[in-house]
Amino acid sequence: MATRKPNLLLIGIDSLLSLHLSCYGYHRQTTPHIDKFAQGGTLFENTFSPHVPTTPGYGSMFTGLDCFGTNTVALRHKGLLEGKTLAEILGDAGYNTTSVGFQGNPAARGFQNYISFAGWGAINDGRSPKAENLNAVALPELRRLAAEDKPFFLFLRHMDPHSPYLPPLPFERIFYEGDEFDPNNTSMDPVFAFKPFADYFRSWMPAGLRDKDYVIAQYDGAIAYMDACIQNIFTTLTALGLDDNTIVVINSDHGETLYDHDCYFDHHGIYDNTLRVPLIIKYPGHVPAGLRVSGYNQHKDLVPTLMELMQIKPRLKFDGESLMSLIRGEKANLCSEFYITECTWMRKHGWRTPQWKLIRALEPDFHFKPAVELYDLLLDPEENNNVADKNPDVVAALTKRMEAWIKRRERQTKRTNPMFTQECWHGITKCGPAFTSSQQAYDSMHIGDPKQAAKLQEKK
Repeated sequence: MATRKPNLLLIGIDSLLSLHLSCYGYHRQTTPHIDKFAQGGTLFENTFSPHVPTTPGYGSMFTGLDCFGTNTVALRHKGLLEGKTLAEILGDAGYNTTSVGFQGNPAARGFQNYISFAGWGAINDGRSPKAENLNAVALPELRRLAAEDKPFFLFLRHMDPHSPYLPPLPFERIFYEGDEFDPNNTSMDPVFAFKPFADYFRSWMPAGLRDKDYVIAQYDGAIAYMDACIQNIFTTLTALGLDDNTIVVINSDHGETLYDHDCYFDHHGIYDNTLRVPLIIKYPGHVPAGLRVSGYNQHKDLVPTLMELMQIKPRLKFDGESLMSLIRGEKANLCSEFYITECTWMRKHGWRTPQWKLIRALEPDFHFKPAVELYDLLLDPEENNNVADKNPDVVAALTKRMEAWIKRRERQTKRTNPMFTQECWHGITKCGPAFTSSQQAYDSMHIGDPKQAAKLQEKK
């Protein structure tokens, strides 16, 4: 079956760190089906989500704009997300558009149809079949769209491996053979001692848990479970005869931090754990099969790429550019250094180059971290050794470059950097426009219900 224009299936896998996919070199075989899918398309090894978390991440992915273009940097963004979304562009171009699992968010604007599924809580056995719940509504919608006489854009927001990491059996233990309750293991002590998140963790982690490797294995198990369920989508796509005329994209809004930087099992902090995301594009005959591209690129480059592949000229100015120049070998990188931002649980921004990562706090954070962090990514790729005090000249040079770029973007967009205008980004109005101390942030910010956590603990 063929349509006049190519269909688009965009699979957004929430909180997926690219370095935990086996096709990205992970030591565990987490994604055998996505690995095979990647062999038929092009895999981008260095794709970054520079503006985290979900709202600015998807905002940039869906508009081809950076955070100045969208005027959006916060998870709890209020007001209009600037720019025209991919759903709006393709709707104007005659496409049927459906979003599964993503609505109500400013970045989700413009779809003709929205379908929900149970993507968060656990069922009676304590496990959470998020991807199967998605398939239950996504597969019928895929069949419906395929039967229409118009091309379609179907967006699937997978909630595996987003926390809670509760993959159904047997995925719980496919990567773990040990005693998660070993009393001699103290690795979970600092996790449960972190009061802002402790109640949330207790709501889904087993009572008495001692081993952080068990939790990491749950994250990896959730990826493997999601991978198996995605194969169901690929099988249906093939059965419908849509392979050759459908662009399929696998992407993520942001990565995940597991047991690093004190940002336990979440996606805050602008370390590379959170910024690195997978990107794989398959379009037979148009995108090379089996190609791996090492050039740096960002979320803002996806929409311009799709416009080129779909031969659509929307008369819009994008901040990003088409990835096809990397595929054709015309450029080595689309961006060698770039601005990074976060308004999740902390408000920080910074500058990343191939060698250096600069992070500057715009207000005190609840981890009591220093106001300035600097990491040498060549010597310290995991960003464990803050060398800001030892390299004041590097801090000054990177800060100057970052500030010059900010001023240039402010002139170009005729708006103030949204990082400077996101007062009360955390939603805690009693604390005023910004936190005045790390202790205030630590005492004020909280996720989870202690009573609910206690009840759920009794069931585990």
